[in-house]
Amino acid sequence: MSETDRLARLVPVPPTGFCPPVGAGGAEPHPGNLAYGFSLPACPSTPVIAHETAELVFDVHQIYSLAEPGLELVRALTTYACRFAREGQEVHLTLYQKENTLRVDVYDPHACHGCDDLRRDGLLETGRLVRRHHGEWGFDASERPGAGTRTWATLLDIPRRWAA
Repeated sequence: MSETDRLARLVPVPPTGFCPPVGAGGAEPHPGNLAYGFSLPACPSTPVIAHETAELVFDVHQIYSLAEPGLELVRALTTYACRFAREGQEVHLTLYQKENTLRVDVYDPHACHGCDDLRRDGLLETGRLVRRHHGEWGFDASERPGAGTRTWATLLDIPRRWAA
């Protein structure tokens, strides 16, 4: 048996030409399965692009109660991340939702070091927004996607309890 014949038997090609075949095991977008990541250029238009993209994602996943504060958070965190990047660098945005928690992470390429006060001061409004929605926020050193800093925030969807 030739080497080519032996390799052809070891690596079968799916009939569709895709591996895995299209539609294999995927679930349609719905509330509770939101998990997206985007790399964006660190430029002045990035917060607008991130906002519009997140708005579409929230709509497709039927994230309604946290959409407005979530979009405000996306725009604030990407604006903030772009301030810590130089021309030609990228920032990375991730959106997650599990049960009643929406999480937004933004990675910037600037190493997390002695600028904690500058970072904290730049996110005062974000802290207020997160507290209004019973969430948490912070920043720490990041190893992905590349060295830099990860800034994250969560928002909780807690139904309001009305007095009887």
